Amino acid sequence: MKRRAFLQSSSKYIAGAGLAAMLPADVFAAGRRIAASDKINVAAIGINGMGWADITAIMKNPEVNLVALCDVDKNVLDRRVAELDKQNIKVANTYGDYRKILDDKNIDAVVIGTPDHWHCKIMADACAAGKDVYVEKPAGNSIAECDAMMAAQKRYNRAVQVGQWQRSEKHYADAVAFVQSGKLGQIRLVKSWAYQGWMASIPKKPDGTPPPGVDYTMWLGPAQMRPFNPNRFHFNFRWFYDYAGGLMTDWGVHMIDYALLGMNASVPKNVMASGGKFAYPDDAEEWPDTLQTVYEFDGFNMLWEHATGINGGPYNRDHGVAFIGNNGTLIVDRGGWEVVPEIDNKKPRMEAVARQQRVDDGLTLHAKNFIEVVKSRKLEDLHCPIQAGAHVATVCQMGNIAWRVGKKIYWDAAANKFKEEEANKYLAKEYHNGYTMPKV
Repeated sequence: MKRRAFLQSSSKYIAGAGLAAMLPADVFAAGRRIAASDKINVAAIGINGMGWADITAIMKNPEVNLVALCDVDKNVLDRRVAELDKQNIKVANTYGDYRKILDDKNIDAVVIGTPDHWHCKIMADACAAGKDVYVEKPAGNSIAECDAMMAAQKRYNRAVQVGQWQRSEKHYADAVAFVQSGKLGQIRLVKSWAYQGWMASIPKKPDGTPPPGVDYTMWLGPAQMRPFNPNRFHFNFRWFYDYAGGLMTDWGVHMIDYALLGMNASVPKNVMASGGKFAYPDDAEEWPDTLQTVYEFDGFNMLWEHATGINGGPYNRDHGVAFIGNNGTLIVDRGGWEVVPEIDNKKPRMEAVARQQRVDDGLTLHAKNFIEVVKSRKLEDLHCPIQAGAHVATVCQMGNIAWRVGKKIYWDAAANKFKEEEANKYLAKEYHNGYTMPKV
């Protein structure tokens, strides 16, 4: 996305965001008198976590009519329906199988908030069914899935927004603009990180039976058939190979996204990673709880690092991105950004920039951007189109693959694969239970 267009579109909705955030969707809509014929019928698939946050943000737009909810856990489904009832919002249909939503010709757009291993399949199916899509991050659960998702969007020409809502926040756009102004001087190193002190160990638990109301076979979908284990279910699914990519693809897609944006970078030439289960060596998680990954691009390196059970990240921040230039360092996180000058012979090489605070609600703006594009059909106005979401998800997957291979690996951009065959076996996830990866 061109930087100027990104900055303009990010700033466009800031003034009205606060009011929309405070008012229920139906009250706000009544004030604008949106005709029923102008409504956008939206459904949500996967509503336990961020999927619910996403559809709640989308419902702040008066043009939206929530017509259906879908979740494989009827307990979650019933809880969300009850929450909506308290706001006098009635949902026409509830389902346990997402395909019933895609069969409904009256539905214009869907929100996908499922575990990561379902993102690609549902997104591709939704595009084929003529739906626009807001899909949670990370876009794909493998590099091959990222490619398939981009191909599906292109073939069916749908609006597909990835839920990297920080792209809709003004302070992040301003930070990127400053980085690209050249004032920092030559940037040779970019650091991105997430230190998650709140994350405790996940004690091992025995296999058991799914809770009543859970369609566990549908929850697994294309993932390998295994006995139900509570550690692998709601929220904690992200720490297991079958369903997600650990902190690298959970927080990494947010932070690395801005590292790539600031440096206008594509994919690295090579990647190496080192880490392991150092904090909780005997718990249930499969992905490393401590990891350092180095990406080499033309002219600079990017470092990703994460750690669970620790808050003391670089620059005393538990998450962020730092662009380290010859003249100074710009540090940005979800709260704001600032510039710290390099000191040369006791003199600063540039002016310091005091911390510029966050001023808006990124999720609300991101949802509004999606709805505006659904109406306008100007797909180039999306703040995080599938191409951008797939790009950063691919880079994050590269880091995980380097860790699993245990050595530096080299990317062959022309062939769209690694030069090492032991790395290429991780390019795609095998689909099980009769499902096949979308071929577009």
